[in-house]
Amino acid sequence: MSHLITVKDKQFKPYIESAILLKEVKRLAEEISRDLSNEFPLFIVVLNGSFMFAADLLKEINFPCELSFIKVASYHGTSSTGSVTELIGLTEDVSNRTVVIIEDIVDTGVTLEKLMTALQKKNVKQIKIATALLKPDAYQKNIPLHYIGLKIPNDFVVGYGLDYDGQGRNLKDIYVLA
Repeated sequence: MSHLITVKDKQFKPYIESAILLKEVKRLAEEISRDLSNEFPLFIVVLNGSFMFAADLLKEINFPCELSFIKVASYHGTSSTGSVTELIGLTEDVSNRTVVIIEDIVDTGVTLEKLMTALQKKNVKQIKIATALLKPDAYQKNIPLHYIGLKIPNDFVVGYGLDYDGQGRNLKDIYVLA
């Protein structure tokens, strides 16, 4: 994992190997299992970026749960637009349910805030947040994050579901802008 790759018009260098990611996923699954195995939680996967993390995480969850997918957008190219548009909504009844939001990355927290507000209006019992990556230097909200994989600097990354303008999601490792 020592070579530069090109995604569209930008060069990226290796950053986090898949083996490290999978180790963190197992740790998070153990924490979630310890906390929520008696809850029958609904895992809400935020598409598109969270698909790889969610698949790996849910393979490690060995208790009854449900799964749903939502799609929101707040990025264009390499920078956050600052506004969030919900594209595909939640159809399950979440009233009096424990909900776990599965995020690929939390940076500013704008998307998360929008999701939290929408879910709280639906009378959920409790909301937990699981994220593969957190950018503490970019995080602007006071929403508690319950299950955090890795903390990274405020750098632009691709791979493991994260994209640059729609490309690079399929990479098993994470790369950072060179």
